[in-house]
Amino acid sequence: MSSVLFDVPGPRARARNRILGVVGVAALVAAVGYVLYRFYDTGQFDPRRWEWLLYKQVQLDLLQAFQFTMQAFALGAVGALLFGAVFAAGRLSEHAWLRVPATVVVEFFRAIPLVILMFVFYFGTGVSSLVAVVVGLTLYNGSVLAEVFRAGVLALPKGQSEAAYAIGMRKTQAMTNVLLPQSLRAMLPTIVSQLVVLLKDTSLGFLITYNELLRYARVMGSDPNFGRPQIPTAIVVAIIYIALCLLLSWLANYLGRRQQRSKLRPEAAMPAATGKADGEAEPDGLAGPTAPGDRPGKLGAVGD
Repeated sequence: MSSVLFDVPGPRARARNRILGVVGVAALVAAVGYVLYRFYDTGQFDPRRWEWLLYKQVQLDLLQAFQFTMQAFALGAVGALLFGAVFAAGRLSEHAWLRVPATVVVEFFRAIPLVILMFVFYFGTGVSSLVAVVVGLTLYNGSVLAEVFRAGVLALPKGQSEAAYAIGMRKTQAMTNVLLPQSLRAMLPTIVSQLVVLLKDTSLGFLITYNELLRYARVMGSDPNFGRPQIPTAIVVAIIYIALCLLLSWLANYLGRRQQRSKLRPEAAMPAATGKADGEAEPDGLAGPTAPGDRPGKLGAVGD
Protein backbone atom coordinates (compact mmCIF):
# COMPACT_ATOMS: atom_id res chain seq x y z
CA MET A 1 0.00 0.00 0.00
CA SER A 2 1.41 3.40 -0.93
CA SER A 3 0.44 7.06 -0.77
CA VAL A 4 1.03 9.68 -3.40
CA LEU A 5 4.60 10.60 -2.44
CA PHE A 6 5.96 7.70 -0.43
CA ASP A 7 5.29 4.13 0.63
CA VAL A 8 3.36 3.70 3.85
CA PRO A 9 5.77 2.20 6.42
CA GLY A 10 5.23 -1.40 7.34
CA PRO A 11 5.42 -3.00 10.81
CA ARG A 12 9.23 -3.08 10.86
CA ALA A 13 9.54 0.51 9.64
CA ARG A 14 7.02 1.72 12.23
CA ALA A 15 8.91 -0.08 15.00
CA ARG A 16 12.20 1.38 13.77
CA ASN A 17 10.67 4.88 13.66
CA ARG A 18 9.38 4.52 17.21
CA ILE A 19 12.83 3.44 18.41
CA LEU A 20 14.47 6.37 16.62
CA GLY A 21 11.89 8.74 18.12
CA VAL A 22 12.56 7.47 21.64
CA VAL A 23 16.32 7.74 21.11
CA GLY A 24 15.97 11.28 19.74
CA VAL A 25 13.83 12.42 22.67
CA ALA A 26 16.23 10.83 25.14
CA ALA A 27 19.20 12.57 23.49
CA LEU A 28 17.38 15.91 23.60
CA VAL A 29 16.46 15.46 27.28
CA ALA A 30 20.05 14.50 28.06
CA ALA A 31 21.41 17.60 26.26
CA VAL A 32 19.00 19.90 28.09
CA GLY A 33 19.82 18.21 31.38
CA TYR A 34 23.55 18.65 30.79
CA VAL A 35 23.10 22.36 30.03
CA LEU A 36 21.01 22.84 33.18
CA TYR A 37 23.62 20.96 35.21
CA ARG A 38 26.38 23.20 33.88
CA PHE A 39 24.28 26.25 34.75
CA TYR A 40 23.87 24.92 38.28
CA ASP A 41 27.52 23.96 38.56
CA THR A 42 28.68 27.45 37.54
CA GLY A 43 26.25 29.18 39.91
CA GLN A 44 23.88 30.59 37.30
CA PHE A 45 20.91 29.75 39.55
CA ASP A 46 22.40 31.61 42.48
CA PRO A 47 19.64 33.92 43.87
CA ARG A 48 22.06 36.85 43.85
CA ARG A 49 22.27 36.61 40.06
CA TRP A 50 18.49 36.91 39.76
CA GLU A 51 17.71 39.53 42.39
CA TRP A 52 18.07 42.33 39.81
CA LEU A 53 14.56 41.44 38.63
CA LEU A 54 13.18 42.60 41.98
CA TYR A 55 14.36 46.20 41.67
CA LYS A 56 11.75 48.64 40.41
CA GLN A 57 14.22 50.77 38.46
CA VAL A 58 15.55 47.69 36.70
CA GLN A 59 12.00 46.68 35.80
CA LEU A 60 11.33 50.15 34.40
CA ASP A 61 14.55 50.04 32.37
CA LEU A 62 13.66 46.58 31.06
CA LEU A 63 10.20 47.83 30.09
CA GLN A 64 11.75 50.80 28.28
CA ALA A 65 14.10 48.50 26.37
CA PHE A 66 11.09 46.37 25.44
CA GLN A 67 9.27 49.47 24.17
CA PHE A 68 12.30 50.44 22.07
CA THR A 69 12.37 46.93 20.58
CA MET A 70 8.66 47.04 19.76
CA GLN A 71 9.00 50.54 18.30
CA ALA A 72 11.73 49.41 15.91
CA PHE A 73 9.75 46.27 15.06
CA ALA A 74 6.48 48.12 14.37
CA LEU A 75 8.10 50.78 12.19
CA GLY A 76 10.27 48.22 10.39
CA ALA A 77 7.34 45.86 9.80
CA VAL A 78 5.10 48.58 8.33
CA GLY A 79 7.95 49.88 6.19
CA ALA A 80 8.92 46.40 4.99
CA LEU A 81 5.34 45.50 4.06
CA LEU A 82 4.88 48.74 2.11
CA PHE A 83 8.28 48.41 0.47
CA GLY A 84 7.56 44.80 -0.46
CA ALA A 85 4.13 45.60 -1.90
CA VAL A 86 5.42 48.51 -4.02
CA PHE A 87 8.43 46.69 -5.43
CA ALA A 88 6.51 43.46 -5.96
CA ALA A 89 4.05 45.46 -8.07
CA GLY A 90 7.03 46.94 -9.93
CA ARG A 91 8.49 43.51 -10.60
CA LEU A 92 5.13 42.28 -11.86
CA SER A 93 4.72 45.26 -14.19
CA GLU A 94 4.61 44.72 -17.93
CA HIS A 95 6.63 47.92 -18.47
CA ALA A 96 10.38 47.37 -18.53
CA TRP A 97 11.10 50.87 -17.21
CA LEU A 98 9.35 49.83 -13.97
CA ARG A 99 10.24 46.15 -13.85
CA VAL A 100 14.00 46.43 -14.38
CA PRO A 101 14.73 49.11 -11.71
CA ALA A 102 12.47 47.28 -9.23
CA THR A 103 14.35 44.03 -9.88
CA VAL A 104 17.72 45.74 -9.40
CA VAL A 105 16.66 47.34 -6.10
CA VAL A 106 15.19 44.12 -4.69
CA GLU A 107 18.16 41.96 -5.63
CA PHE A 108 20.63 44.59 -4.38
CA PHE A 109 19.17 44.96 -0.90
CA ARG A 110 18.55 41.23 -0.56
CA ALA A 111 22.25 40.59 -1.15
CA ILE A 112 23.55 43.03 1.48
CA PRO A 113 23.74 41.81 5.11
CA LEU A 114 21.46 43.70 7.44
CA VAL A 115 24.31 44.65 9.78
CA ILE A 116 26.13 46.41 6.94
CA LEU A 117 22.99 48.38 6.09
CA MET A 118 22.66 49.52 9.70
CA PHE A 119 26.35 50.46 9.86
CA VAL A 120 26.19 52.41 6.59
CA PHE A 121 23.16 54.46 7.60
CA TYR A 122 24.31 55.07 11.19
CA PHE A 123 27.99 55.89 10.64
CA GLY A 124 27.74 57.10 7.06
CA THR A 125 24.75 59.44 7.21
CA GLY A 126 24.74 60.47 10.86
CA VAL A 127 21.10 59.57 11.47
CA SER A 128 19.91 58.35 14.86
CA SER A 129 20.28 54.72 15.81
CA LEU A 130 16.50 54.22 15.60
CA VAL A 131 16.37 55.53 12.03
CA ALA A 132 19.34 53.38 11.02
CA VAL A 133 17.73 50.26 12.50
CA VAL A 134 14.33 50.93 10.93
CA VAL A 135 15.76 51.77 7.49
CA GLY A 136 17.93 48.66 7.53
CA LEU A 137 15.02 46.45 8.58
CA THR A 138 12.79 48.02 5.94
CA LEU A 139 15.19 47.63 3.04
CA TYR A 140 16.37 44.10 3.78
CA ASN A 141 13.10 42.50 4.91
CA GLY A 142 11.09 44.54 2.40
CA SER A 143 13.17 43.07 -0.41
CA VAL A 144 12.50 39.57 0.86
CA LEU A 145 8.78 40.30 1.20
CA ALA A 146 8.71 41.71 -2.34
CA GLU A 147 9.78 38.29 -3.59
CA VAL A 148 7.21 36.61 -1.35
CA PHE A 149 4.41 38.79 -2.74
CA ARG A 150 5.55 38.29 -6.32
CA ALA A 151 5.83 34.52 -5.93
CA GLY A 152 2.40 34.35 -4.27
CA VAL A 153 0.72 36.18 -7.13
CA LEU A 154 2.52 34.16 -9.81
CA ALA A 155 1.62 30.90 -8.08
CA LEU A 156 -2.08 31.43 -8.83
CA PRO A 157 -3.48 29.72 -11.93
CA LYS A 158 -3.43 31.95 -15.01
CA GLY A 159 -7.13 31.33 -15.42
CA GLN A 160 -7.84 33.65 -12.49
CA SER A 161 -6.34 36.71 -14.19
CA GLU A 162 -7.69 35.69 -17.59
CA ALA A 163 -11.20 35.45 -16.16
CA ALA A 164 -10.84 38.91 -14.60
CA TYR A 165 -9.67 40.39 -17.91
CA ALA A 166 -12.51 38.62 -19.74
CA ILE A 167 -15.14 40.50 -17.73
CA GLY A 168 -13.50 43.84 -18.44
CA MET A 169 -11.26 44.38 -15.43
CA ARG A 170 -8.06 46.34 -15.82
CA LYS A 171 -4.83 44.88 -14.48
CA THR A 172 -4.99 46.95 -11.29
CA GLN A 173 -8.56 45.86 -10.64
CA ALA A 174 -7.72 42.23 -11.32
CA MET A 175 -4.77 42.44 -8.96
CA THR A 176 -6.61 44.09 -6.05
CA ASN A 177 -9.99 42.36 -6.41
CA VAL A 178 -9.08 38.87 -7.68
CA LEU A 179 -5.43 37.94 -7.31
CA LEU A 180 -4.33 39.49 -4.03
CA PRO A 181 -7.23 38.20 -1.87
CA GLN A 182 -6.47 34.66 -3.00
CA SER A 183 -2.68 34.88 -2.85
CA LEU A 184 -2.68 36.44 0.64
CA ARG A 185 -4.11 33.23 2.09
CA ALA A 186 -1.17 31.29 0.70
CA MET A 187 1.40 33.97 1.56
CA LEU A 188 0.31 34.58 5.16
CA PRO A 189 2.51 31.91 6.81
CA THR A 190 5.59 33.11 4.90
CA ILE A 191 4.83 36.75 5.68
CA VAL A 192 4.53 35.99 9.39
CA SER A 193 7.76 33.97 9.29
CA GLN A 194 9.56 36.96 7.78
CA LEU A 195 8.06 39.28 10.40
CA VAL A 196 9.39 36.94 13.08
CA VAL A 197 12.82 37.24 11.46
CA LEU A 198 12.40 41.03 11.44
CA LEU A 199 11.53 41.00 15.13
CA LYS A 200 14.66 39.05 16.00
CA ASP A 201 16.76 41.25 13.70
CA THR A 202 15.97 44.25 15.90
CA SER A 203 18.54 42.79 18.32
CA LEU A 204 21.28 43.78 15.86
CA GLY A 205 20.60 47.37 16.86
CA PHE A 206 22.80 46.95 19.93
CA LEU A 207 25.81 47.08 17.57
CA ILE A 208 25.00 50.73 16.81
CA THR A 209 24.08 51.57 20.43
CA TYR A 210 20.33 51.31 19.98
CA ASN A 211 18.82 50.72 23.43
CA GLU A 212 16.80 47.60 22.72
CA LEU A 213 16.47 44.40 24.76
CA LEU A 214 19.77 42.78 23.84
CA ARG A 215 21.78 45.93 24.58
CA TYR A 216 20.06 46.24 27.95
CA ALA A 217 20.80 42.58 28.69
CA ARG A 218 24.45 43.17 27.83
CA VAL A 219 24.69 46.20 30.11
CA MET A 220 22.84 44.53 32.97
CA GLY A 221 24.75 41.27 32.53
CA SER A 222 28.06 43.05 33.15
CA ASP A 223 26.90 44.76 36.35
CA PRO A 224 29.19 43.61 39.21
CA ASN A 225 26.58 44.62 41.81
CA PHE A 226 24.52 41.56 40.81
CA GLY A 227 27.43 39.20 40.17
CA ARG A 228 27.51 39.89 36.40
CA PRO A 229 24.38 37.84 35.56
CA GLN A 230 25.02 37.35 31.84
CA ILE A 231 23.13 34.05 31.62
CA PRO A 232 20.06 35.16 33.70
CA THR A 233 19.62 38.33 31.66
CA ALA A 234 20.05 36.37 28.43
CA ILE A 235 17.40 33.87 29.58
CA VAL A 236 14.93 36.64 30.45
CA VAL A 237 15.43 38.36 27.09
CA ALA A 238 15.14 35.03 25.26
CA ILE A 239 11.82 34.33 27.00
CA ILE A 240 10.52 37.75 25.93
CA TYR A 241 11.49 37.11 22.30
CA ILE A 242 9.95 33.62 22.38
CA ALA A 243 6.69 35.05 23.77
CA LEU A 244 6.58 37.72 21.04
CA CYS A 245 7.24 35.17 18.29
CA LEU A 246 4.52 32.87 19.64
CA LEU A 247 2.14 35.83 19.75
CA LEU A 248 2.86 36.57 16.08
CA SER A 249 2.28 32.92 15.18
CA TRP A 250 -1.02 32.91 17.10
CA LEU A 251 -2.09 36.07 15.29
CA ALA A 252 -1.29 34.48 11.93
CA ASN A 253 -3.32 31.36 12.79
CA TYR A 254 -6.21 33.53 13.98
CA LEU A 255 -6.22 35.56 10.77
CA GLY A 256 -6.02 32.37 8.72
CA ARG A 257 -9.04 30.86 10.50
CA ARG A 258 -10.93 34.14 10.15
CA GLN A 259 -10.24 34.28 6.42
CA GLN A 260 -11.33 30.67 6.07
CA ARG A 261 -14.64 31.38 7.83
CA SER A 262 -15.25 34.49 5.72
CA LYS A 263 -14.52 32.45 2.61
CA LEU A 264 -17.02 29.74 3.54
CA ARG A 265 -19.80 32.02 4.79
CA PRO A 266 -21.05 33.28 1.38
CA GLU A 267 -21.12 29.73 0.03
CA ALA A 268 -23.26 28.60 2.96
CA ALA A 269 -25.62 31.54 2.49
CA MET A 270 -25.91 31.11 -1.27
CA PRO A 271 -28.77 28.55 -1.30
CA ALA A 272 -30.85 30.75 0.99
CA ALA A 273 -30.14 33.83 -1.12
CA THR A 274 -30.87 32.23 -4.49
CA GLY A 275 -33.52 29.72 -3.47
CA LYS A 276 -37.03 30.05 -4.92
CA ALA A 277 -40.34 29.35 -3.33
CA ASP A 278 -42.35 26.39 -4.54
CA GLY A 279 -44.10 27.20 -7.77
CA GLU A 280 -42.05 30.36 -8.46
CA ALA A 281 -40.71 30.50 -11.98
CA GLU A 282 -36.99 30.84 -12.68
CA PRO A 283 -35.81 33.96 -14.52
CA ASP A 284 -35.28 33.54 -18.22
CA GLY A 285 -31.82 32.09 -18.94
CA LEU A 286 -31.18 30.95 -15.35
CA ALA A 287 -33.39 27.87 -15.39
CA GLY A 288 -31.97 24.40 -15.05
CA PRO A 289 -31.44 21.85 -17.81
CA THR A 290 -34.16 21.95 -20.48
CA ALA A 291 -36.05 19.03 -21.83
CA PRO A 292 -35.23 17.69 -25.31
CA GLY A 293 -36.62 20.01 -27.94
CA ASP A 294 -36.98 22.98 -25.62
CA ARG A 295 -35.18 26.15 -26.57
CA PRO A 296 -32.67 27.22 -23.89
CA GLY A 297 -32.96 30.61 -22.23
CA LYS A 298 -31.14 33.64 -23.49
CA LEU A 299 -28.18 33.37 -21.14
CA GLY A 300 -28.03 29.63 -21.47
CA ALA A 301 -27.93 29.59 -25.25
CA VAL A 302 -24.61 28.92 -26.85
CA GLY A 303 -25.41 29.41 -30.50
CA ASP A 304 -27.90 32.32 -30.31
